[in-house]
Amino acid sequence: MASNSPLATQQVFIDLGERSYPITIGAGLLGDPGTYLNLPTASTALIVSNDTVAPLYAQALQQSLQGHYNRVLQVILPDGEAHKDWPTLQLIFDALLANGCDRKTVLFALGGGVVGDMTGFAAACYMRGVPFVQVPTTLLAQVDSSVGGKTAINHPLGKNMVGAFYQPERVICDLDVLQTLPPRELSAGLAEIIKYGPIADMAFLDWIETNIGALLAREPAALAHAVRRSCEIKAAVVGQDEREAGLRAILNFGHTFGHAIESGLGYGQWLHGEGVGCGMVMAARLSQRLGLVDAAFVERLDALVQRAGLPVVGPKLSAADNAGRYLELMRVDKKAEAGEIRFVVISGPGHATVRSAPDALVREVIDVSCE
Repeated sequence: MASNSPLATQQVFIDLGERSYPITIGAGLLGDPGTYLNLPTASTALIVSNDTVAPLYAQALQQSLQGHYNRVLQVILPDGEAHKDWPTLQLIFDALLANGCDRKTVLFALGGGVVGDMTGFAAACYMRGVPFVQVPTTLLAQVDSSVGGKTAINHPLGKNMVGAFYQPERVICDLDVLQTLPPRELSAGLAEIIKYGPIADMAFLDWIETNIGALLAREPAALAHAVRRSCEIKAAVVGQDEREAGLRAILNFGHTFGHAIESGLGYGQWLHGEGVGCGMVMAARLSQRLGLVDAAFVERLDALVQRAGLPVVGPKLSAADNAGRYLELMRVDKKAEAGEIRFVVISGPGHATVRSAPDALVREVIDVSCE
């Protein structure tokens, strides 16, 4: 796959001792056999993709890997969050077992966050752990879900509730693949980029505001900077708190509200990034009501989320008691402790913390945030 971009390849390292690995960011990476040098030695590779991405990129990846492995197999999953479940996960195990794959087999996750999460979870489980490589094809996956080793599937009662921490060998972010991304998916990825500003780097938030038009226009230099800076921030956080004992939870800014929206509507109705975008505005409103930020900060974030093409008005999840339904769903969130909901709030521009809030205050936020 030829690249039209002169961008230099860059690397960001996740520092986790013996589990450290590079994130490679550049153009024309997916179809370059050199991208896959120095991975664990194996006779077999299995590409896991979905029926949307595979027709676009699976052949190029397969050709790139053929010089490194005796066999390059594929398994194609149905696309979408609605299929991030046990039956679809079993398709990966079926392919591994039917082809006699051993514990050195390397899995390659070619797709967005759903494919990456499921491939990583399968790799963590198959023969108690085989190596895998992330080849994210969505902006959201490149800046967030492919980095840091969180793998999971959904349960009807909660998002990402069944999974494992399992780090990849490498993350390969080919910026060229973002040119085929549907506009709605591009906007979903921008939500996770915007997230990094309020929680860690207000200068980056300034840059995003200035360059949101360039990002929406998929200008390669703007995308390269956004992906690299997002990965740098996430790498710094994950390097300090791999298993989310404390600090890493700040990366879930907007996610408590967002996951409730995703679960409450039914997985796939809103994209994950759409839930996060709206959820960040709701979390900022909660931060304001807790006396941590001012109204101007909330308005600034609201305006940027809207400019990114994302929703800022939450859906009604119940005609009878909408706020009650949100609260019920949020009590299943992984950050909840003994039934008490824990929210990522902005404790000041560029800083976040995790804390509880009175139900009455949360109800107030939900009531003003939903149509």
